[in-house]
Amino acid sequence: MNSETKLRKAEIDDRDIIWGIIQQSIERRKQDGSTQWQNGYPNLGTVESDIAKGFGYVLTIDGEIAVYVALILNDEPAYSTIEGAWLSDGEFVVVHRVAVDGKFAGQGMVKKLFDHIEDFTRSHGIQSIKVDTNYDNNAMLKILESKGYSYCGEVLLAGGMRKAYEKIII
Repeated sequence: MNSETKLRKAEIDDRDIIWGIIQQSIERRKQDGSTQWQNGYPNLGTVESDIAKGFGYVLTIDGEIAVYVALILNDEPAYSTIEGAWLSDGEFVVVHRVAVDGKFAGQGMVKKLFDHIEDFTRSHGIQSIKVDTNYDNNAMLKILESKGYSYCGEVLLAGGMRKAYEKIII
C-alpha cells in the first residue's frame, strides 16, 4: 500500500515533535563525527521563530511528521556573498534545517522532501532552489548531487564555510 506523503506548513502544535526530531539529528551528526549543528544551533527558539515567520514546513507520511525543513523565500543574507557564482539571480527558495525523524531514517525521506520542495517552488513560480551544507555532511552532499543540484561555490554561514548548491526549477 502506498503511503500518503504531504508537505505542509508547520504549526505551533507541531513544535515539540519538531524539536524532538532536530535533537535526534543533532545527536546523529555528532555520532557521524560531523561538526554541523554541534554548537547550540538550531535550538527550540529557532523552531519557534521558523513557525512564527511561516518558514517551518513538515513532510508527513500518512499524517505523521517524518521530516522538518525551513523554506525561506529570497532571503538569506549569507548568500549575497559567494566564493564562486550562483546559476541565477532570480527569485529562489532557500532550504535550511533539514531534520529526519530517526524512525524514518534510511528510507529516502530527504529525496522525497526535495521532490516536494521542487513542486512547491514550481507552483509558486519561483526560479530556483538554493541550499548549503557542511563539507562533512556526506549524506546531504550525495542527495544534492543525485537530485541534479550544481555546486556553485562556498558561502560563510553560522561561522563556517559551507558548500553552496543551486538547481534551476523554471
